[in-house]
Amino acid sequence: MLLFLCLKIFFVRIVDVSLGTVRTIFTVKGRDLIASLIGIVEVTVWFLVVKEALNTDENSFWIVISYACGFATGTYIGGVISRKFIQSNLAVQVITTNINLVDILRDNGFGVSVLDIKGKKDEKKYMLYISITNKSYNALEKLIKSLDEKAFIVVNEIKNIENGFLKR
Repeated sequence: MLLFLCLKIFFVRIVDVSLGTVRTIFTVKGRDLIASLIGIVEVTVWFLVVKEALNTDENSFWIVISYACGFATGTYIGGVISRKFIQSNLAVQVITTNINLVDILRDNGFGVSVLDIKGKKDEKKYMLYISITNKSYNALEKLIKSLDEKAFIVVNEIKNIENGFLKR
């Protein structure tokens, strides 16, 4: 009976915390209605598992361990789910000395804006500004590093994009 209870708490806690992670990301992205609906399910699941964990006749530290491990695992799984299924818009800034990178990135479907900049010792450099979705980032990073392994890359998540070109 104790083993079944611990497994139930562990797996239900994974669901609860994964939902919480996804809900938080939707809230940050301004998707309040979806976040609210997820919150209803999340709290219902949480309430049921806590109620069962506290109302059992079992008095075991394994219940606490199951609860904590379910929380940790749910945090991990929630992060994986959010990266795989929730689209984000990214602003990527690349500082490079390789101007040929611009045409190669454009030939690969990326929209690139270019600024001439100066480095520490007045050396000529270029800052590339690229807007993409998170789904395109790995391909972009791999392409940049294959052409300029010393490129300085800064990535920021952006909430809204209007006009321009966005590689999806």
